[in-house]
Amino acid sequence: MLRRNRQRGFTLIELLIVVAIIGIIAAILIPNLLDALQKAKQKRTVSDMRNLGTAWMSWLVDQVGAASAGAAKVYDSSFMTPVIYSDLFGYMRPTDTFFYMQEVPQLDGWDNELVFGMGTDLLISTVLGIFAPCRGGVFNEGTLTAAIPVNPFRSTDYNQDIVWADGYFVRWPEGTKQR
Repeated sequence: MLRRNRQRGFTLIELLIVVAIIGIIAAILIPNLLDALQKAKQKRTVSDMRNLGTAWMSWLVDQVGAASAGAAKVYDSSFMTPVIYSDLFGYMRPTDTFFYMQEVPQLDGWDNELVFGMGTDLLISTVLGIFAPCRGGVFNEGTLTAAIPVNPFRSTDYNQDIVWADGYFVRWPEGTKQR
């Protein structure tokens, strides 16, 4: 009786089926992973802006004794003058022992520079502003120079600017607490 000496192993069909299954699973998971990475960058930006804004408002209250209040229906940034990062860093990290922040963020979650503005007249309603451009690094038209409607945007729309001003978010992703 002749016996065939057949080696144990996988056939080509079995290997192709396994590769196809892995490809299908990857096709399902990769878009969700990419969206989760973008959402993490957005959340980091919102968190940094909230912390920096709170520290900046604390500095303003301590230094000037004035704080702006109230959530308006329209936010007007045209009264602001730019504040460069080194000046802001000086406000938040003075030379004495009290610090408003340990680390002052300069970049958002997508590594775009945050833009800072402070009102020239602290008696008007627009005093402080922190602006983060959309993920592409370019501000939407009117964000820095015109009235912005105060409202949230879809949290999966990463092409929206995030704006924090005077103690609250003016433009923010849905699901984020405004104050």
